[in-house]
Amino acid sequence: MGLNCGIVGLPNVGKSTIFSALTAAPAEIANYPFCTINPNVGIVDVPDARLDQIVALIPPKKIIPATFEFVDIAGLVAGASKGEGLGNQFLANIREVGVLAHVVRCFDNGDIVHVSNRIDPSSDIETINTELALADLETVTNRYTKQLKLTRLDKEAQKENEKSLPVLLLAKECLEEGKPVRSLNLDEEQKALLYDLHLITLKPVVYVCNVDEEHILEDNDYVKTVKAIAEVEGSEVVVISGKMEAEISALESEADKKEFLEAAGLEESGLNRLIRHAYHILGMRTFFTAGPDEDRAWTFRAGSKAPQTAGIIHTDFEKGFIKAEVYNCDDLFTYKSELKVREAGKLRMEGKEYLVQDGDIMHFLFNVNKQAK
Repeated sequence: MGLNCGIVGLPNVGKSTIFSALTAAPAEIANYPFCTINPNVGIVDVPDARLDQIVALIPPKKIIPATFEFVDIAGLVAGASKGEGLGNQFLANIREVGVLAHVVRCFDNGDIVHVSNRIDPSSDIETINTELALADLETVTNRYTKQLKLTRLDKEAQKENEKSLPVLLLAKECLEEGKPVRSLNLDEEQKALLYDLHLITLKPVVYVCNVDEEHILEDNDYVKTVKAIAEVEGSEVVVISGKMEAEISALESEADKKEFLEAAGLEESGLNRLIRHAYHILGMRTFFTAGPDEDRAWTFRAGSKAPQTAGIIHTDFEKGFIKAEVYNCDDLFTYKSELKVREAGKLRMEGKEYLVQDGDIMHFLFNVNKQAK
């Protein structure tokens, strides 16, 4: 599964506007369907107040935040699973991302064309979910038919397929009802049996309600509809005004952006919340390195051990790993300096089996000669 987020939705719902605001890299935007043909890719900084606090306590020469990739994918229409519109290209692109940010139009504006000539979030979501389910159904049905045939002809295949066939059938029946496979709440073993199919409807989803500026603080009926659908699915929702976020991203200084948000009654931008939601849904967490030269946030997979996270910095660190000096950033915020953290006994030496925690500040000890053995 890719460590990135694909921005999807019907044409003209505000995907490219939101992408441009996210990345401050202009995507092609126009008032007609299929303006975005080839996917735009942008790298964004992951907003993390903890890094700011670390910098204040351990001032460095350089500050490097964690980053995350967003992909703006061409709009999808009914019939995409059969190649309508840019269907085949859309489906190929969407299979490569790890999480979906499904943008839903939740505003009225007669000047912006809607592909269905009406604003109906429920119908819009159903259109995309149905097309994705149909695409996955074809994939699952082909695999199920092939494995069922092999099971009947080959006893060895029968033993191998004892676990996979029931899961494939479960997914097939779910998709035939037009429901996403993620709604089955499969366990990790079951998901592993479907992994190589790269099912689109197994990917986690964040619904992004694109509203006008008047409804950024109070949900309109469109947003309420999306939230009700998301609750049934177990998905998350972020409410954003694409127009407002575009205005914020155009401001040059952080002070101006903060002033704009305060005037709008917001503590932070909706895009920051979207980035964090997508980042965490993928199981991505952050550890830090800090010192006079550089304070840096590093991304790792939840459940990673110390040598694996050391390897994120450099492969030599993993190969020659000896141990890691570790304390959590919360301890730094409490004691105000690394020296005080040490004196309080909060700095630990951890070995190869240590499971790195979100917010750990780490210093790795390694032996260059050890990796050659």
